[in-house]
Order: sequence, then C-alpha cells, then structure tokens
Amino acid sequence: MRGGDDRTGELFSYVDLEARVRRNHPLRAIRTIVNEALSALEREFAALYLPIGRPSIPPEKLLRAMLLQAFYSIRSERLLMERLEYDLLFRWFVGIGIDDAAWDHSVFSKNRDRLLEGNIAAKFLSAVLAQPKVKKLLSTDHFSVDGTLIAAWASMKSLKPKDGSGEEPGNDSGEPPAQGGGRNTEADFHGQKRSNETHASTTDPDARLYRKGRGKEAKLCFMGHGWRTAMACWSMPA
Repeated sequence: MRGGDDRTGELFSYVDLEARVRRNHPLRAIRTIVNEALSALEREFAALYLPIGRPSIPPEKLLRAMLLQAFYSIRSERLLMERLEYDLLFRWFVGIGIDDAAWDHSVFSKNRDRLLEGNIAAKFLSAVLAQPKVKKLLSTDHFSVDGTLIAAWASMKSLKPKDGSGEEPGNDSGEPPAQGGGRNTEADFHGQKRSNETHASTTDPDARLYRKGRGKEAKLCFMGHGWRTAMACWSMPA
C-alpha cells in the first residue's frame, strides 16, 4: 500500500535525541572522550567567567560545536549555527535540546574569541590528546606539501637584465621591431646565463624563472603551494 505524502503535524514529540543517533556512530566515542576532557577543565572555566551577569554560551557546548565545525569542514560560524538549527546529530553532540534555538553567529564568534584568548581551546586539545583512547583515533601523518607552477602571461623575450645592459630595440623599449612581422624582434638566448637575481620581466616584474626538474627548460611562472594537514586528525569511519 502506498503511503500518503502528508506532513505529520504532531504537537509533541516523545523521541529523545539520544535515541535518534545510532549506537555505533563514531561521534559517540568522540563525545565520551570530549566530555572527560571538559570535566578536567572545570577550574579553568570557572576562572574565566564572572559569577554575576548574564549567562553566556556554556564553554562546554561552544567547544563541542567548534569540534563539529572542524570535523565537517564548515567554513563559517553562520553556517554552523544554521546547521545546528535543523541537524539533530549536531544538537545531540553539542548538548542542546530539540526545542532550543541555536545561538546568533556573532555571539558565538565573540564567545569563541574569549576561549582562544584565554588559551582554553589549547588546554582542551591537550586534555583530549592526553587520553590513551585517543591514540587509536589519530593519524600518524603530519602534513604534506604539494607545489605547482602557474605559467605567467609574459614572453621570455621580456626578460631583461636589471642593470639595463643588453637592451635591444623592440616593443619593450617603445621602438618598432627591426625585422619580421611579429610583435618582438627575433632573439637567440643560447649561451646566455639568466637568473632571477640578474634578470626581470619588463611586462610582469612579479614573475620568476622556474623549472620543474633538471634538464627542463626554465619558464616565467608563479609558484603555488597546497598544504594538506593531517596532524592530530580524527579518524571517523563510515
């Protein structure tokens, strides 16, 4: 029998968030470890906040939310608060009820900065890493670096000595080419020694001479770097 595409509008819900998360979910083991680390920081939390005034975001919930932001690569606090509005898994991990409203992103950022300035976040991470159970959840790799060369939009003929010697008439000096129908004069660089210390491009001074390996030709390029960090990285199996 086909079910109807109707929205159920029950007034009350009797299913607890704890029952919404499956028993073998990897966040369950992580949350247990995190709660033990947070309990060890009770004195640091008490010293950071005044005993009077309007209650702020609990530091325990804020740190759990920051972990989720790192785990799921959420690029801003605004998107993190939006995710907390509808994601029951996030609400369960952070520790807010199903009917509680998520915080304003600006308030969250302000309270986060307070923890960072008080070195609470660093102490929290140290407390987590100090637990023996964490070793099985960490990667042994630290980081790797990948480099690439981005070709510059500049001709090799624009590479001239920085001291002005060897200047030839052409487009770079404002004079017409001496021969041929192209933009620049014909040039033979064979036997000439050129480097970034002695030469620079007249059309793109920021470009540099690079080559990918021994025996390869040098070209005017820009160096691009890609960092891939995996230090103290949680292992979360599907």
